[in-house]
Amino acid sequence: MDATSFKNQLLLAMPGRVEGEFADSVIFIAEHNADGAMGLVINKPSDLSVADMLSQLDIEAHVDGSVPVYWGGPVQSERGFVLHRDEGDWESTLHIEGGLAITTSRDILEAIGNGFGPSHYLITLGYAGWGEGQIEQEMLANSWLTTPAEQSILFESSVERRWADAANLLGVSAHQLSGLAGHA
Repeated sequence: MDATSFKNQLLLAMPGRVEGEFADSVIFIAEHNADGAMGLVINKPSDLSVADMLSQLDIEAHVDGSVPVYWGGPVQSERGFVLHRDEGDWESTLHIEGGLAITTSRDILEAIGNGFGPSHYLITLGYAGWGEGQIEQEMLANSWLTTPAEQSILFESSVERRWADAANLLGVSAHQLSGLAGHA
């Protein structure tokens, strides 16, 4: 039986249903298959800026010092992931339909530091992962809303607006939602 794929979708944490570090999260799902799913939290900036991160890696940085590195999730939190428009030719890239890609190699960071990286990007440390059938069970438990990923939300919406802007694609707002939906 083929499960519905959530690849290239945004997961929105349901108010009152998802707690802890994933509360209020917006997660871009980069991969989803029978073995599980992998995504990046795109609305939880860390205290680290891209300029500081590049400096720590001894990469010359000609970037805006206010651009944050995001907490991408609890798995491999020391590893960087660059979600970007599918531009350029980087050593280690997962190409995703819809003109998006995720790159994990140093060459993209050097290009970003020198002003030659992709036109739109965001960097996370870590990722969110689900085992076989786990994301499907969480969907059945009304933990997440899902909507197709829009590049404008990923790269242009302010961090504070990403959840609301994604929910607007569904025609809903947070005050209309109840964590008890679907339960008698």
